[in-house]
Amino acid sequence: MSDQQQTSPEEENAAAEAAAEQVTQTQVDEVQTVDAIQAEIENLSAQLGDAKDDVLRAQAEAQNARRRAEQDVEKAHKFGQEKLVGDLLPVIDNLERALENMDVEDEALKLVVEGIELTLKSFQDTLVKHKVEALNPEGEPFDPQLHQAMTMVPNPDVEPNTVINVFQKGYTLHGRLVRPAMVVVSKAP
Repeated sequence: MSDQQQTSPEEENAAAEAAAEQVTQTQVDEVQTVDAIQAEIENLSAQLGDAKDDVLRAQAEAQNARRRAEQDVEKAHKFGQEKLVGDLLPVIDNLERALENMDVEDEALKLVVEGIELTLKSFQDTLVKHKVEALNPEGEPFDPQLHQAMTMVPNPDVEPNTVINVFQKGYTLHGRLVRPAMVVVSKAP
Protein backbone atom coordinates (compact mmCIF):
# COMPACT_ATOMS: atom_id res chain seq x y z
CA MET A 1 0.00 0.00 0.00
CA SER A 2 1.06 3.45 -0.60
CA ASP A 3 0.92 6.51 1.61
CA GLN A 4 -2.46 7.34 0.32
CA GLN A 5 -5.23 5.53 1.92
CA GLN A 6 -7.52 3.61 -0.16
CA THR A 7 -11.17 4.12 0.44
CA SER A 8 -13.64 1.43 0.13
CA PRO A 9 -16.72 1.80 -2.02
CA GLU A 10 -18.90 1.99 1.11
CA GLU A 11 -16.88 4.87 2.41
CA GLU A 12 -17.09 6.60 -0.94
CA ASN A 13 -20.89 6.16 -0.97
CA ALA A 14 -21.14 7.49 2.59
CA ALA A 15 -18.97 10.48 1.65
CA ALA A 16 -21.07 11.11 -1.47
CA GLU A 17 -24.29 10.87 0.55
CA ALA A 18 -22.90 13.25 3.15
CA ALA A 19 -21.90 15.70 0.41
CA ALA A 20 -25.33 15.35 -1.23
CA GLU A 21 -27.02 15.81 2.15
CA GLN A 22 -24.90 18.91 2.76
CA VAL A 23 -25.85 20.31 -0.70
CA THR A 24 -29.52 19.49 -0.03
CA GLN A 25 -29.36 21.14 3.39
CA THR A 26 -27.75 24.22 1.78
CA GLN A 27 -30.54 24.32 -0.80
CA VAL A 28 -33.18 23.97 1.91
CA ASP A 29 -31.52 26.78 3.88
CA GLU A 30 -31.45 28.95 0.76
CA VAL A 31 -35.15 28.24 0.04
CA GLN A 32 -36.01 29.07 3.66
CA THR A 33 -33.98 32.27 3.40
CA VAL A 34 -35.74 33.24 0.14
CA ASP A 35 -39.13 32.46 1.73
CA ALA A 36 -38.22 34.56 4.76
CA ILE A 37 -37.07 37.43 2.55
CA GLN A 38 -40.29 37.26 0.51
CA ALA A 39 -42.36 37.21 3.70
CA GLU A 40 -40.41 40.22 4.99
CA ILE A 41 -40.97 42.02 1.65
CA GLU A 42 -44.73 41.33 1.86
CA ASN A 43 -44.76 42.53 5.48
CA LEU A 44 -42.86 45.71 4.60
CA SER A 45 -45.14 46.31 1.58
CA ALA A 46 -48.18 46.05 3.84
CA GLN A 47 -46.60 48.45 6.34
CA LEU A 48 -45.79 50.85 3.50
CA GLY A 49 -49.39 50.71 2.29
CA ASP A 50 -50.65 51.39 5.82
CA ALA A 51 -48.22 54.28 6.19
CA LYS A 52 -49.39 55.77 2.88
CA ASP A 53 -53.03 55.46 4.02
CA ASP A 54 -52.13 57.14 7.33
CA VAL A 55 -50.40 60.00 5.50
CA LEU A 56 -53.37 60.50 3.16
CA ARG A 57 -55.76 60.43 6.11
CA ALA A 58 -53.64 62.95 8.01
CA GLN A 59 -53.49 65.23 4.96
CA ALA A 60 -57.27 65.03 4.56
CA GLU A 61 -57.79 65.82 8.26
CA ALA A 62 -55.44 68.80 8.01
CA GLN A 63 -57.25 70.07 4.92
CA ASN A 64 -60.64 69.66 6.64
CA ALA A 65 -59.38 71.50 9.73
CA ARG A 66 -58.06 74.32 7.54
CA ARG A 67 -61.38 74.53 5.67
CA ARG A 68 -63.35 74.57 8.96
CA ALA A 69 -61.10 77.33 10.32
CA GLU A 70 -61.62 79.37 7.14
CA GLN A 71 -65.40 78.89 7.42
CA ASP A 72 -65.32 79.93 11.08
CA VAL A 73 -63.41 83.10 10.20
CA GLU A 74 -65.82 83.81 7.33
CA LYS A 75 -68.82 83.34 9.63
CA ALA A 76 -67.22 85.56 12.27
CA HIS A 77 -66.81 88.31 9.67
CA LYS A 78 -70.26 87.75 8.26
CA PHE A 79 -72.20 87.53 11.50
CA GLY A 80 -69.97 89.47 13.87
CA GLN A 81 -72.20 92.48 13.25
CA GLU A 82 -75.33 90.64 14.37
CA LYS A 83 -75.44 92.13 17.89
CA LEU A 84 -74.80 95.64 16.56
CA VAL A 85 -77.55 95.26 13.98
CA GLY A 86 -79.93 93.98 16.65
CA ASP A 87 -79.14 97.02 18.80
CA LEU A 88 -79.73 99.45 15.88
CA LEU A 89 -83.10 98.05 14.79
CA PRO A 90 -85.10 99.90 17.48
CA VAL A 91 -83.74 103.18 16.06
CA ILE A 92 -85.30 102.35 12.68
CA ASP A 93 -88.52 101.33 14.42
CA ASN A 94 -88.63 104.68 16.25
CA LEU A 95 -87.99 106.68 13.08
CA GLU A 96 -90.79 104.79 11.28
CA ARG A 97 -93.18 105.33 14.22
CA ALA A 98 -92.32 109.03 14.28
CA LEU A 99 -93.21 109.34 10.59
CA GLU A 100 -96.46 107.42 11.07
CA ASN A 101 -97.57 109.71 13.90
CA MET A 102 -96.60 113.07 12.37
CA ASP A 103 -99.03 115.28 10.52
CA VAL A 104 -97.42 115.48 7.08
CA GLU A 105 -99.92 118.21 6.03
CA ASP A 106 -98.69 120.64 8.71
CA GLU A 107 -96.40 123.15 6.99
CA ALA A 108 -94.49 123.78 10.22
CA LEU A 109 -93.50 120.10 10.42
CA LYS A 110 -92.83 119.61 6.69
CA LEU A 111 -89.04 120.12 7.06
CA VAL A 112 -88.90 117.90 10.15
CA VAL A 113 -90.79 115.13 8.33
CA GLU A 114 -88.47 115.48 5.34
CA GLY A 115 -85.40 115.30 7.62
CA ILE A 116 -86.70 112.16 9.37
CA GLU A 117 -87.51 110.55 5.99
CA LEU A 118 -83.99 111.27 4.69
CA THR A 119 -82.43 109.97 7.91
CA LEU A 120 -84.53 106.80 7.76
CA LYS A 121 -83.68 106.23 4.07
CA SER A 122 -79.97 106.76 4.74
CA PHE A 123 -80.14 104.32 7.66
CA GLN A 124 -81.99 101.70 5.59
CA ASP A 125 -79.58 102.07 2.65
CA THR A 126 -76.63 101.56 5.01
CA LEU A 127 -78.18 98.41 6.43
CA VAL A 128 -78.87 97.03 2.93
CA LYS A 129 -75.24 97.76 2.00
CA HIS A 130 -74.22 95.53 4.92
CA LYS A 131 -76.62 92.74 3.83
CA VAL A 132 -79.34 93.51 6.36
CA GLU A 133 -82.77 92.98 4.81
CA ALA A 134 -86.16 93.93 6.22
CA LEU A 135 -88.97 91.37 6.45
CA ASN A 136 -92.38 92.95 5.90
CA PRO A 137 -94.52 89.87 5.25
CA GLU A 138 -97.97 91.47 5.04
CA GLY A 139 -100.18 89.40 2.72
CA GLU A 140 -97.73 86.48 2.69
CA PRO A 141 -98.25 83.04 4.23
CA PHE A 142 -97.15 82.77 7.87
CA ASP A 143 -93.65 81.29 8.25
CA PRO A 144 -92.80 80.36 11.86
CA GLN A 145 -89.08 80.47 11.05
CA LEU A 146 -89.27 84.15 10.08
CA HIS A 147 -92.42 85.44 11.80
CA GLN A 148 -93.66 85.59 15.35
CA ALA A 149 -97.46 85.43 15.57
CA MET A 150 -98.72 87.90 18.17
CA THR A 151 -102.37 87.00 17.66
CA MET A 152 -104.72 85.21 15.28
CA VAL A 153 -107.82 86.97 13.97
CA PRO A 154 -110.71 85.40 12.04
CA ASN A 155 -110.83 86.93 8.57
CA PRO A 156 -112.98 85.43 5.80
CA ASP A 157 -111.43 87.70 3.15
CA VAL A 158 -108.02 85.98 3.17
CA GLU A 159 -106.66 82.45 3.36
CA PRO A 160 -106.08 81.06 6.85
CA ASN A 161 -102.47 81.43 8.12
CA THR A 162 -101.89 84.59 6.09
CA VAL A 163 -100.16 87.59 7.64
CA ILE A 164 -102.75 90.39 7.73
CA ASN A 165 -100.86 92.97 9.80
CA VAL A 166 -97.25 93.59 10.79
CA PHE A 167 -96.65 95.09 14.26
CA GLN A 168 -92.89 95.18 13.81
CA LYS A 169 -90.73 94.33 10.80
CA GLY A 170 -88.27 91.48 11.03
CA TYR A 171 -84.68 91.59 9.78
CA THR A 172 -82.08 89.17 8.44
CA LEU A 173 -78.30 89.53 8.22
CA HIS A 174 -76.78 87.59 5.32
CA GLY A 175 -79.94 85.48 5.27
CA ARG A 176 -79.77 84.64 9.01
CA LEU A 177 -82.67 85.86 11.12
CA VAL A 178 -81.73 88.70 13.48
CA ARG A 179 -85.27 89.52 14.60
CA PRO A 180 -88.55 87.85 13.59
CA ALA A 181 -91.40 89.95 12.24
CA MET A 182 -94.17 90.37 14.82
CA VAL A 183 -97.40 89.72 12.95
CA VAL A 184 -101.16 89.19 13.14
CA VAL A 185 -102.21 86.00 11.37
CA SER A 186 -105.62 85.20 9.90
CA LYS A 187 -107.54 82.12 10.89
CA ALA A 188 -110.68 80.49 9.57
CA PRO A 189 -113.89 82.11 10.89
